[in-house]
Amino acid sequence: MTAAPTSGGDVRTGDARALVLWDIDRTLVYVGEVDRTAYREAFAEVVGRPAERLPAKGTGVTMPLAIRGLLADNGVPEREAERLLPRMLAAVPVRFAAHTDDVRRLGTVLPGAMGALKAVAAEPDLVATVLTGNLEENARIKLGVFGMDQYLDTAVGGYSSDDAHRPALVAVAQRRAGDRYESTFHKGNTVIVGDSLEDVRTGLEGGASVVAVASGTTPADRLAEAGADVVLPDLTDPGRLIQQIRVLTDTAGPV
Repeated sequence: MTAAPTSGGDVRTGDARALVLWDIDRTLVYVGEVDRTAYREAFAEVVGRPAERLPAKGTGVTMPLAIRGLLADNGVPEREAERLLPRMLAAVPVRFAAHTDDVRRLGTVLPGAMGALKAVAAEPDLVATVLTGNLEENARIKLGVFGMDQYLDTAVGGYSSDDAHRPALVAVAQRRAGDRYESTFHKGNTVIVGDSLEDVRTGLEGGASVVAVASGTTPADRLAEAGADVVLPDLTDPGRLIQQIRVLTDTAGPV
């Protein structure tokens, strides 16, 4: 049997039993104001004036929706916003890429994140990828700067470049991973690991269990109240994380 090419663990086609979808921002890394700087610069470039209001931090809202909000909150008429949105979606990744050194300099890997990524990637029956509100270009920069991409198969991830509606990205990743690993992924064997209420909603509406991590702006009790299956304080105990993934996906580990 030929091994499927991955960026993370050595999962062989047909052997994958569960799909792990990692959120990026405030779950794995925090890049400070760099995202908002890219929004600000793209808005000035496309609209021709400074933005007075920027998207809120830590909400988990997808970038296309955040950009729509940015245009509306800064007084761009709806019809004009629809015309400018594709230009904004093209400009933001270019502006963000220009600040890659700032991501490296100002960004932070959250406690336990690298160890947790490595631990999940080392499980030969788990497919680890991302489900993120980032546009794909931005996501790849964030993961690449910190060397996290080597523990993820980013080719089968779900990005807001695919769909602005975050819950729809679960099916995108399940389909891509299913095709690549000759397996079937569904609610019973798919887990999202994320920090926001949007991550919880994505699992509930999109068809995945949710391990919520209270590493972002949302307290643990609110994540639990929103419907997260499991809530962890952080990612510093990778063994516990994997145990919870296996409980939620009813897998006992590789045989």
